[in-house]
Amino acid sequence: MEMNELKAAEGSRSLRTRKGRGRSAGKGKTAGRGQKGQKARSKTRIGFEGGQMPLYRRIPKRGFNNINRKEYAVVNVAKLDAFDNDTEVTPELLVESGIVKSVKSGIKILGEGELSKKLTVKANKFSKTAQSTIENAGGKIEVI
Repeated sequence: MEMNELKAAEGSRSLRTRKGRGRSAGKGKTAGRGQKGQKARSKTRIGFEGGQMPLYRRIPKRGFNNINRKEYAVVNVAKLDAFDNDTEVTPELLVESGIVKSVKSGIKILGEGELSKKLTVKANKFSKTAQSTIENAGGKIEVI
């Protein structure tokens, strides 16, 4: 027997029931839902619990989500040590080199780690320690 000669067992596969397609189809008119009532209707609201106070309204709500929040992609100074001397480090270069996945609302440079190379770093924000670390290594910072 070959793979192309395989067949499903007799009676193991049947066509799906097409409801509401006339009396002769066996599930016509009310389509197996009976007459009238809530279960005969097409929909109930999502989360509806028969008039009982729904779960999403019973649970207490807490906190606040600021829709104007800015989320920055964070880079430590130690990661910048991977670049060569006198390189201009831009957000595009950071994404290209794989240090940052995406720019988000901007890039913030933090001061964790050491920097031994002279770099020109362009970013949206700098922490004070990052600023001093970059300048002590002989580099420059530019706020975009």
